[in-house]
Amino acid sequence: MTDEACDLPPDETAPGLSAPPDGLVLVSTPIGNLGDMTARAVAALKAADLVLCEDTRVTARLFSAYGIATRLTALHEHNEDTRIASVLAMLRQGKRVALVSDAGTPLVSDPGYRLVRAALAEGLPVGGVPGANAALLALTLSGLPPQPFLFLGFPPPRQAARLAAFARLRAAERAGLSATMLWYEAPHRLAEALADMAQIFGDRPAAVARELTKRFEEIRRGTLAELAGHYAAQAARGEITIAMGPAPEEATDADDLDTRLRTALDGHSLKEAVAVVTAATGLPRKQVYARALALAAG
Repeated sequence: MTDEACDLPPDETAPGLSAPPDGLVLVSTPIGNLGDMTARAVAALKAADLVLCEDTRVTARLFSAYGIATRLTALHEHNEDTRIASVLAMLRQGKRVALVSDAGTPLVSDPGYRLVRAALAEGLPVGGVPGANAALLALTLSGLPPQPFLFLGFPPPRQAARLAAFARLRAAERAGLSATMLWYEAPHRLAEALADMAQIFGDRPAAVARELTKRFEEIRRGTLAELAGHYAAQAARGEITIAMGPAPEEATDADDLDTRLRTALDGHSLKEAVAVVTAATGLPRKQVYARALALAAG
């Protein structure tokens, strides 16, 4: 960003002087530390006729801290479709509706996308108030290349689907993708997810950001295997973001193929090992299968 991009008149930069956006307003909220709430976010929520939130109990605590008395209504994964018509009706009447998630930036692994699309389709105004985001903070603290990056939400919870998803990304890397990758993950799946990443992507640099902006914030950096071992021995708690560095320049040779196959065969059937290594290396399945048979027999 250039200096000119920030060179705005004082009345457009001073907190509280500019009017909140009209229509549907996506308002970012703190990811842990309440001190990260912005003045514009507070003003937008106070000016709204209605605030849509994932969990009214969570947002009510935020409102209490900042003296916000706007009416709250739940909008979450299970009722978003049924809420859209009534929200659009309010917007058509010129009402201001704010949307927040439980923490961070709305729509980023949170509800609201379908509502935003519906409002845009009708030509209704949609604005936003920026703020905290766990994925971006984890990226900047990870020590990994900050751009390009790819945010992927939560990995699939079941291992087979998770391995398949990672294998597709690995194949994309072999086709030219080079980016730091970011995921959110549940603490009880963290060690397994890291081990699966190490199996598919190789033991590359990574970081685990836990409880960002909160009292027990932790940023642990290391290789995927090191991190998997740590969290297998010491179970994690709290909100978690995983950052993994981009693929290194590499060439797959016979020794590398044998190493990958031996690792995959240790704990997987021959068919599963072949599928994993084929996706990870981009080699023809027949070649991988033939080598796997030789290793299994020998």
